[in-house]
Amino acid sequence: MKSKKSLGLAHRSLKQSLGQNFLRDKRILKKIADFAQIEKEDTVVEVGPGEGTLTSFLLEKAKKVIAIEKDSDLALLLREKFNREIQDSKLEIIEGDILDLKLEKNSYSLSEQKIVERTSTAENTARTSERKCFLRANLKNYVLVGNIPYYITGALFKKALETEKPPKSITFVVQKEVAERIMGSHFVKTSRDKSRGKESILSISIKVYGTPEYGGIIKAGSFYPKPKVDSAIISIRDISKKHFINAVEQKFFEILKKGFAHKRKLLIKNLTEVSRFDLDTLKEIFDKCGISEKARAENLKVSDWLCLAKKFSPKIPKL
Repeated sequence: MKSKKSLGLAHRSLKQSLGQNFLRDKRILKKIADFAQIEKEDTVVEVGPGEGTLTSFLLEKAKKVIAIEKDSDLALLLREKFNREIQDSKLEIIEGDILDLKLEKNSYSLSEQKIVERTSTAENTARTSERKCFLRANLKNYVLVGNIPYYITGALFKKALETEKPPKSITFVVQKEVAERIMGSHFVKTSRDKSRGKESILSISIKVYGTPEYGGIIKAGSFYPKPKVDSAIISIRDISKKHFINAVEQKFFEILKKGFAHKRKLLIKNLTEVSRFDLDTLKEIFDKCGISEKARAENLKVSDWLCLAKKFSPKIPKL
């Protein structure tokens, strides 16, 4: 493990606003890279590489790694540390915010934003330029990996999954409780936490695109600085938009949000208050979908929500 002093530049540039927590245990870093199931022809897009500790393991597995780092000091550190890999076109360091990036069919782009490129010279000079598209890369087979700040978890999942060209898989280190919520009914219930095993708007929003897999807990002490809670590894496998065509995606999420609007109410009451259907019609729809009138939103599977969306919109194809 690295000591506090040996963190060097990373230690001096810690920024609370960026939610920086560096992983220090090489065994865990290797476990994350292994759990991502990276193939030799894959491009890995790494979010928040920090000091590059996970980057080293990703480079061993992928055809190329594209590391996106918001902290300018850390971006400079990475360019110095991985100079050879950059020269060999195995690694590209992009300084910017992943949430500002536009994920297009065959590229990442950042519009109307300044990109600061710092050289690895002794003077550490900087060059600022306006570029509509700062990266062109074949992203036919790409995976998204990262030890991400807790505060961007939901927004990043939404961005990655709803984009025109989603990754084939996502592997993130997230807050332990969030990972368990994503697993939903896939997670074993315990007497200590009655919420485990129930679905949430987050879990359904992710499962409609892919299959979550739990990779295990990472204790808080494995990070510097030490966060207040434990983390966990989670992967979303086999990502696709097979359930959605045309306006289906929008309608699905519209109904999902309405259904979870008041968690303690029965689902049918939530939908009665916001839909164009009367109670009798909704009861008929529930019966055709095999959903109990006593069900709450947290009790429904992805297939149930898709069935409801189909009944609410004739444009949605049959399951």
